Amino acid sequence: MAPTVSLQNITKIFNQGEASQVLALRDINLDILPGEFISIIGPSGCGKSTLLRLVGDLTPPSGGRVLVNGKTAHQARLDQDYGMIFQAATLYEWRTVTKNVQLPLELQNVPKAERETRAKEMLALVELTGFENHHPWQLSGGMQQRVSIARALVMQPQLLLMDEPFGALDEMTRERMNQELHTIWERTNITVIFITHSIAEAVFLSTKVVVMSARPGSITEVIDIDLPRHRNITTREATRYFELVNQLREALRVAEAMSP
Repeated sequence: MAPTVSLQNITKIFNQGEASQVLALRDINLDILPGEFISIIGPSGCGKSTLLRLVGDLTPPSGGRVLVNGKTAHQARLDQDYGMIFQAATLYEWRTVTKNVQLPLELQNVPKAERETRAKEMLALVELTGFENHHPWQLSGGMQQRVSIARALVMQPQLLLMDEPFGALDEMTRERMNQELHTIWERTNITVIFITHSIAEAVFLSTKVVVMSARPGSITEVIDIDLPRHRNITTREATRYFELVNQLREALRVAEAMSP
């Protein structure tokens, strides 16, 4: 099976050639297969978000190659092969929920009837039917992120890039959003790359967790999460879940102890 994302010998240097030069990423090699849910976790400043930005063609690598669906990251962005979600919902306050979700379709001149149909489907997927005519300021933080997810999915991408999307939410809301995101992933079978600082979140959501070292960031371990594909509140009470949490915690201790 050809990978959805292939990171090949990736290096990223900021301010290259200057006195302030920083080696952010070093020798990153990773293949992500279709339908996988990959969480990336590591110490603060290890380059997790930088790695996601490389896949999303928001910054170029200094060395190596990024392929998305067998294409360059730049071409994949032009082809709209992926959707991206950040920690802040980044919705337009003056647009209704429906109009926010429809925005990518408007920019592509998709006919109005199709825009309305696809937005309605995505809002049903994220369980926001009935809130179509609300504005973002009328929604909770969790609901705003669900609108962001619907907007990212409305173009029917094969890949979803998520940079700590639930980091600003309280613990109970975050757990609920974890469950909702997992349900969406089950229904769509989309490939997901998810950045997080939460061990519990990474284990609950993922098929694999990629552990990164302190800067310069490199991959120290990839942990298979062999929990059942369908997960719910009882998953967090399972013995295997706690074993994986402890395994990931120990892997992070090792990663944090690594120095440049």
